[in-house]
Amino acid sequence: MPFVKLQKNKAYFKRYQVKYRRRREGKTDYYARKRLITQAKNKYNSPKYRLVVRFTNTDVICQIVYAKIQGDVVLASAYSHELPRYGVKVGLTNWAAAYATGLLVARRVLAQLGLADKYQGFPEVDGTVQEVEAIEDGPRPFKAFLDIGLKRATTGSKVFAAMKGASDGGMFVPHSDRRFPGYDTESKQLDAETLRNYIYGGHIAEYMRSLKEEDEDRYKVQFSRFIKAGVAADDLEDMYASAHKAIRADPSFKATEKKAPADYKRRLQTPLNAKQRKDRVRQKIEAFKRTQQ
Repeated sequence: MPFVKLQKNKAYFKRYQVKYRRRREGKTDYYARKRLITQAKNKYNSPKYRLVVRFTNTDVICQIVYAKIQGDVVLASAYSHELPRYGVKVGLTNWAAAYATGLLVARRVLAQLGLADKYQGFPEVDGTVQEVEAIEDGPRPFKAFLDIGLKRATTGSKVFAAMKGASDGGMFVPHSDRRFPGYDTESKQLDAETLRNYIYGGHIAEYMRSLKEEDEDRYKVQFSRFIKAGVAADDLEDMYASAHKAIRADPSFKATEKKAPADYKRRLQTPLNAKQRKDRVRQKIEAFKRTQQ
């Protein structure tokens, strides 16, 4: 009989180290996080900023974050549920909405740091990939690295839409054109027209038109919110273009008005004393006897 070595013996369990809680929960990739937050020693405690992009079922979250010993600090943030203020009423989680949210967080953090006038970014969106360059006799552009968390870095992903919006908004986010929609792996070139089409929701408009022709009932179900808001396929490009202009005009955060809760009286039942409890039992017994008779 061949000898089988026991791998998980007593020594193995004595040396076993439990992984971090957020790693066990599948929330944080510490391998990537270590490389995103580690700053060079010759930078003398200057923060290393990250453009954190996260998606929920109903929202796009973009934050400018830097790490400290006590934990992460959020410098600025923007959410796609703010876009109705700029004219985008529906479709708050699509590619074009992610781009607009990235543009909003970029303009917001630059205004906060006093760099909004010096770095306007690229207001004319033509689908080409450009990076912000430093101006002469002035401060360097605000630099942040993209943090996608546990999301896969697939070509055409919405995380790169937010990155593109932040880059066009005036932030320096190091990147290439390989992960944008329209990139051809064989020719190693990006189709700028395809990328521009995505930024202005052209792919959504094409799908709306084709679905309406093929199955109108399904179109009414799938795009019910668009129909209710009065947004047609031909309106999408103008809607996003006007939203981009409105974001650049006023990227400041405005808190929503919270309504005070309505006045109500909380009626607590007064506890019974011993005499009242005994009397209550007596009444129940007498009521039971009456029903038996």
